[in-house]
Amino acid sequence: MTDATRKLRNPRNWLRPSLGALSGVLSGFAALAVAELVSAGVRPQAGPVIAVGGAAIDRTPAAVKDWAIRSFGTNDKLVLQLGILTVLSVFALALGLVALRYRRTGAAGVLVFGVVGAAAATTRPDSTGWADTLPSVVGAVIGSCVLFVLAGRLALTETTPRAIGREEDDSARSPGWDRRGFIIAATAAAAASAGAGALGRALKGSRGQEAIASRKDIVLPTPASPALAVPKGAQLRIPGISAFTTSNKDFYRVDTALVVPKVDATTWQLRIHGRGVTRPVTLSFDDLLRRELVERDITLTCVSNEVGGPYVGNARWIGVRLADLLAECGVRPPSRGGPADQLVARSVDGMTIGSPVDDVMDGRDALLALGMNGEPLPFAHGFPVRMVVPGLYGYVSACKWIRDIELTTFAAYDPYWVKRDWARRAPIKTQSRIDTPKPFARPKAGTVMVGGVAWAQHRGIDKVEVRVDDGPWQEARLAAEDSRDTWRQWSFPWQATKGSHTLTVRATDRTGAVQTEKRARTIPDGASGWHSVVVTAD
Repeated sequence: MTDATRKLRNPRNWLRPSLGALSGVLSGFAALAVAELVSAGVRPQAGPVIAVGGAAIDRTPAAVKDWAIRSFGTNDKLVLQLGILTVLSVFALALGLVALRYRRTGAAGVLVFGVVGAAAATTRPDSTGWADTLPSVVGAVIGSCVLFVLAGRLALTETTPRAIGREEDDSARSPGWDRRGFIIAATAAAAASAGAGALGRALKGSRGQEAIASRKDIVLPTPASPALAVPKGAQLRIPGISAFTTSNKDFYRVDTALVVPKVDATTWQLRIHGRGVTRPVTLSFDDLLRRELVERDITLTCVSNEVGGPYVGNARWIGVRLADLLAECGVRPPSRGGPADQLVARSVDGMTIGSPVDDVMDGRDALLALGMNGEPLPFAHGFPVRMVVPGLYGYVSACKWIRDIELTTFAAYDPYWVKRDWARRAPIKTQSRIDTPKPFARPKAGTVMVGGVAWAQHRGIDKVEVRVDDGPWQEARLAAEDSRDTWRQWSFPWQATKGSHTLTVRATDRTGAVQTEKRARTIPDGASGWHSVVVTAD
């Protein structure tokens, strides 16, 4: 065995580099933990992971975002944050190894964390200014100091062995490092970082207590215009079919907020201004509660919903008619000579969403929603106030955590998603979905109940048809209709024969338009095509 092989197999030769890598990871942990603590005093969105994650979302091509939603669903934000932490860990590990030989260079490298985080925080749409740099900067400085100290404990120094008699054996001298000092310093750094991170999370939780308390104190008034009772036949008794009303906990959530905003309803305000607004106004939550409230069942659909996808849900909303508010502010739609054709809604997290003014004011139940399924809006779905517009995909209508409405033109301003190659106007396409049987199910031959939902908000569903393999289209039985703004359930008793079969569905809306077979991606204005499932009857 050669000397080189012996060195590689000797655990002592791997110990110091391994501890160097550990030093880098500990310094990164310290930087993030301290940043977490500081962001609790500034604002949660200023933390480096959230800021960098938000910046990454803003700069990610639309096709990649769409792929992430398709692949990870509502876990896309968690996957992004885990990815950022993984990259930071690898970077920190590398800096730890560098610091073994170049102590100051490695420690200075940690400051890059601060530069990137600070730049991301201050360039976010919801940035409040220079204070947003503090979490990243302070965290990076602490992390740099930790690496500098730990690398110092791993620095090689000449050690003198025990003297043999009265003379020293100079040939026995060997370089060594401060093992005891490293263990003490590393343990202290890990414990202090864990404490800082835990304290930061606790303080962040307490920051949202005012918002939580304000939501608990809200009692939604009885609406002046209540929704009609859901028809008895609207919910089919077929196992596996979607519930007609989607519960709040099951309602889909697709947005760019890595941290769900917790807004205090007692301090929340909405400003309405812009072109054609002759009477600008700023409203409080109580102002909206004192207005005439309406209650409506409305189905929402995300533009990222693939054919047969899950990002569609139906809820009972309570709110204020947006058209009435705009009219009181002097707004006229362009069809009646108004100068503004776009309504830009701004969220507290900086999101901008543009809606056609004509659509918002054409008589449909476009709402500033305060309640969802009989309770104040959940935080994840826009508390205290959000927009709901029947017939438009969410990215051009459903602004959550809304704080500002500006009347402008499509020519003058491109909202967030339009800047990323999505269409300016996006009415919801006529779609249908098979809920049961599931793909690759193995039902018994004989009568198999096929069922699902179809939607064409603000037009209504007139007919649903099912096709088995390449056979003729056969009309399904439609459930009772609640309104043209909600989805509609359907069923079809299929006489299944043994073997593999493809079931396909299509819908026809109230205008007579048949759902197109042509497949289209979600970008730029929603997916299209027929949904089908393959099953095997035994």
